Amino acid sequence: MSLFGLGSRSQKTFRPKKGSPSGSKGVQLKKHIDATLGTGNLREAVKLPIGEDLNEWLAVNTVDFFNQVNILYATLTEFCTPSTCPTMTAGPEYEYRWADGVTIKKPLVVSAPQYVEYLMDWIEAQLDNEAIFPQKFGVPFPTNFQDVVKTILKRLFRVYAHIYLSHFQKVVSLKEEAHLNTCFKHFVLFTTEFGLIEKVELAPLEEIIESILQR
Repeated sequence: MSLFGLGSRSQKTFRPKKGSPSGSKGVQLKKHIDATLGTGNLREAVKLPIGEDLNEWLAVNTVDFFNQVNILYATLTEFCTPSTCPTMTAGPEYEYRWADGVTIKKPLVVSAPQYVEYLMDWIEAQLDNEAIFPQKFGVPFPTNFQDVVKTILKRLFRVYAHIYLSHFQKVVSLKEEAHLNTCFKHFVLFTTEFGLIEKVELAPLEEIIESILQR
């Protein structure tokens, strides 16, 4: 029996969970996240713990959000295909094109699953790059670290937007909507707490986000 229906996942799309960065400090912060999430108070769970470094907190949570989206999308790979989703969209008004600025500099129109695959490969490369996400305690973060985090989270939001606006009925039929909603609420509260995604980027799910923030 597989967690969240992962038995039918695409091995290429699904990746093993990433561990916490920054050595023992990252592990300590991960334990703090798990403990505070367990209380059910997501607003408190996203706040920077007293005395902790902001970049350390952003790093550990970014890995967590990558893992969450990775697992959520993996449950839908059977239904999100090049034929069902020939472009990466968030409803009829928003289309996302892929570019990483290095190997692909001109934005490409690609299918949703191809976009997600490019995205997960790109994020994984950032997380594995110790010049960006240091693995050893005491190694400084780069000066552009928060910009990298903002780009990662902005692009992860696009996967949430595609899931909600293209596959939500399938999520409901799989009885995973509560898990999806909890993960997204955590994501929204965290990115809002630290101003990590510009409001214009959140427009596709504006009503859902407003509902989350008003509760």
